[in-house]
Formats: sequence, C-alpha cells, structure tokens
Amino acid sequence: MKKLIHTAQHPEEADLIIQNGMIVDVFSLQTFVGDVAIKDGCIIGIGTYPEGKKVLDASGKYVMPGFIDGHIHIESTMVTPSEFSRALIKHGVTTVVTDPHEIANVAGTTGIDYMLEDASHTDIDILMKLPSCVPATPFEQNGATLTADDLHPYLHDEKVIGLAEVMDYPSVLHADDGMLAKIGMTTAAGLTVDGHAAGLSDTALNVYSTAGIRNDHEAVTAEEAEARVRRGIHVLVREGSAAKDLLAILPAIHERNSSRFSFCTDDKHLDELAEEGTVNYAARLAMEHGLDPLIAIQMATINNAVCHGLQDKGAVAPGYQADLLIVENIETLQPETIIKNGQIVDLNNVKSRPALVPESVKSSINIKKLTKEALQIPLEDGQKAMVIGVVPGRIITNKIAANVKTKGGFFVPDVERDQLKIVVCERHHATGSIGAGIVNGLGLKRGAIASTVAHDSHNLVVAGTNDEDILVAIEAVEDMQGGLAIVEDGRVLASVPLRVGGIMSEKPYEEVIQELHHLHEQLAFVAEKSQNIFMILSFLCLPVIPSLKLTDKGLFDVDSFRHIEVGIRE
Repeated sequence: MKKLIHTAQHPEEADLIIQNGMIVDVFSLQTFVGDVAIKDGCIIGIGTYPEGKKVLDASGKYVMPGFIDGHIHIESTMVTPSEFSRALIKHGVTTVVTDPHEIANVAGTTGIDYMLEDASHTDIDILMKLPSCVPATPFEQNGATLTADDLHPYLHDEKVIGLAEVMDYPSVLHADDGMLAKIGMTTAAGLTVDGHAAGLSDTALNVYSTAGIRNDHEAVTAEEAEARVRRGIHVLVREGSAAKDLLAILPAIHERNSSRFSFCTDDKHLDELAEEGTVNYAARLAMEHGLDPLIAIQMATINNAVCHGLQDKGAVAPGYQADLLIVENIETLQPETIIKNGQIVDLNNVKSRPALVPESVKSSINIKKLTKEALQIPLEDGQKAMVIGVVPGRIITNKIAANVKTKGGFFVPDVERDQLKIVVCERHHATGSIGAGIVNGLGLKRGAIASTVAHDSHNLVVAGTNDEDILVAIEAVEDMQGGLAIVEDGRVLASVPLRVGGIMSEKPYEEVIQELHHLHEQLAFVAEKSQNIFMILSFLCLPVIPSLKLTDKGLFDVDSFRHIEVGIRE
C-alpha cells in the first residue's frame, strides 16, 4: 500500500501508462479522455501522465473494465477450470463467479478441492461460491452430502466469496436448521448468499430477502425482475445455452434501476462459449435490442462486482484491479488488448496449467446392471399419462396430460407424436434406483441419447425411441466412465468421454469442441430439430425448476414438490 500511494503521487514510476484513451466511467455512465496509470497490477491514477516505464497509446479507442460473469457453472462447459479459462480470456472476461455444485454433487469436498486447485493458476480470476444444496433436494440420490460443518473451512479460502444459489426453498421457508447454519456462517463472515427463486411467489421472495438472500438469476419475465428489485434482490439476467432470459427481462431495465441488474450465464456449452464468450455476448445482445451501451457495460462489470462484494473489481478507477480492455467500438465490444493484473495478455501464448484429477473423481460411474424390464412404464389401455413438455429456449417444462401409445399394459414411444421414453438411473452407488417417464418436445426420431451431465445430481439420463437402443446407450456411457453418447440400431454413432466426475473432459478445449461438433453432426441423423437436445436433456432431471421433471426416484411435480405417478387416475 505504501508503494501504491507513493506511485499515485509519482506516476512516472508506474509500470504501465495507457494514454489518450476514452475511459468508460461505469459509475456515472459517461466517457472521457484520459490516461490510466498502473502499478503492481493496480490502477493508481487517472489523469494526464506523459511518462511511465511502459506506455501504451489508446488514442481513438475505449478503455473499459474487464467483464465479470456473475454466475456460471464451469462444469457445464464440460472442460476443467484451467481449460475454461483458456477458452474465455480472449473475449475479455477477466473474472467469473462460479458455483461448483455440479462436481460437489458427484464427489463432495474432493470435487471442490480439485476445482479450487485447478482454478488457482488460471489467467482469469475464478471466484467460488460454496454449494448450498448438496444434494439439491431429498427427492433424488446423488454422490455426496455437504453440511455447514463440511463447508465452513472453505470460508477462509481467498477464492471463496460466499454461498451459492440456495435452491432448496422449502428449507428456507421452514427455517431448517441446516440451511440457516449455512446462510448464517456466510453472512457472519461478511460474504454474500445467492438465490434461486425459480417460479416463487411474491411472498416467497419476501422470505428469501428476509433470510439475507439478496440476488437471483431465475427471473424469466420483466414482471418477475421488477418484483425482485422491489424487494432488494439484485437480478442476475441470465443468457446461456438452454436458458435465454435477457430479451424477456430487458423492458424492466432503465437508467433509474440499472444498478440493480447484472449479466450472468449460468450454463453454456463449450462450443458456444468459445465462439461467443459469456457476459460480453449478453451485453452486445442487449445493445442490439436498444439498451444504452454504457448501461450494458455497467451490467457486465461493476454491477456484478458490487453484487458479490468485490470491492476492487469492475471499474477504471484508482484502487481497482487493473483488469482492463481496450476496444475500438463499445457496441461490438471486441477487445484489441486485454490487460489482466496490469499485464498485457498474449493471446497467442495462453497456456493451461492443469491440476491432477483425483482417481476417485475419474471413477464415478457405478451402475447396477439393467434389464429391459426395469425400463417399463405401466399404463392401461386408454389411460392418460402425465408428460414432461419441453419449452424451447427455457429450462422450465410444462405438465401435459396426454393420450399416449401403449402395448401390453406398458407405454410405447411414439415418434409421430414426439412422445419418447426418458429414464434416469442412479449412477453413484449402484443402488439400482431408476425413474422412467415420458417427454414431449425433444424431436428425437430414431435411436437414443444418453448423458451423465444431468443437473444437479448428475445421474445417468437417457431418452430414446426404443428400449434396445436405450440400454446400449447406457452401456456406452458406463464404459466411458461418463459422457455423452448417441446410439442408433444398437450402434454408437458418436460419443464425448467426460472422465472428470462424468461431467468434464481432461482434454484441451479445442479437442472437446471437435468431439462436440462430431456429436452434433451425428445428432442430425437421428433428430429433426436443431435445438441443443443434450443441454435440454440435462435439465429435465432438475427438480427445483418448474414444472415437471424426472429423478432416479420417479416423476417429480415441482409445483407440489412431490413425486407423482406417470399414469393419471380418473
């Protein structure tokens, strides 16, 4: 601090001077011409500085803060933190706030330790919120259970900045001691607690805010966003691969309340992330639909910093970390120069420094031998069934009471009606627990697809047009020790191995993208629709998002928070 204070008065000793740039002021939503002085990775002044150890001319260009993603699950990109960083840094995202509850649901504290270690040497800052709900609910089986006592030691880690999304609303509503212990220890440490208020009423939002949960990324309409802001809940506007809420929320954002909104990603597939980035893409999309560019930049930088209590990030101002972008056009936001911790990033030499993956994390698929009989869904002739209805572009689903095809007292997939069989198999402890249901809207015309990426417990989920291919797909994924697979007529057309907990690859992100491209090419032969079926499939198992989902214990009605029968009794 003494050195920084000294250099602030003698900027000619600065490590780097950025001269003549148009500085983006995220506090007052203005721009002005000035120089930026940097010492030891910190901004120590803005003004006029003719000298420095190194000078960078930014004439005619904008100097703005590096982007901050307010909420993302790295595991959903299917690569490790070190590879995720390599893929994302080129887009000017210099900080992300991540929730490792995907790997924690598979491997508990061993998984968290691995993520922290692998994130410790990345080019971007990967800050973590501790997973609050492992398991997410008591209505499915996962790989681990984490209590407040298990999580408390992590509060002393400098990379840990709070408690991640509290998905178990009933535990908050009923003041469950275990949940309140997690919230209490976090707020007592001066850290923030993230919300998960999917489909909650205004009364429920009151409960959330009363409990000290002050942000949420589950608003899907402008009205829901406004209801949260009025209750002091910061809205993280989500734009990912499966959940695209930005355009629906955009009408709620204006200059008077923009400080209460930030951008986040939640979940995004690797190929899209590598091509588009995350919150930089959201900011550009918002601008294209009429949002003031300076507000969009504010939402992608300082607002996320304030929301998560990051006092030295998100602005071009003295005392802030020198994570900066130099861009020619603030509407395209394509960085010409990226500065991280005061150092210019050489994008041609971004290296991965991966941590060693524990053997137990690489051997996480334990499935009891399955038979065709175990997959059957009993239904009487003419009996209506409760069907999971996929909603395009959303991770919520509809509850559909529908007539379905049956034979011999059991459901038969009907490709013409797009009514497929979906099965979730417990894969952590070989319990043999299986849930089977019916899904409409996937668009699969032949064969079966299977995945061990199935939020949040990451059991094995498979959807198909026939039982034979469903069984082959399950076996293919088990043989890989996790991953994605497409099967037709008993033959594996394509696969993506994910050995790290069954949800991430150990390979460089470029290789994983090639595997995903091949997967999608083969998907075109068995599926009619262009939507990302694997991403949709992964969320059909998430029993904290309305309205109807499937777990290894059966069909789950999120609205009533209980399991229900597939067949409807008149």
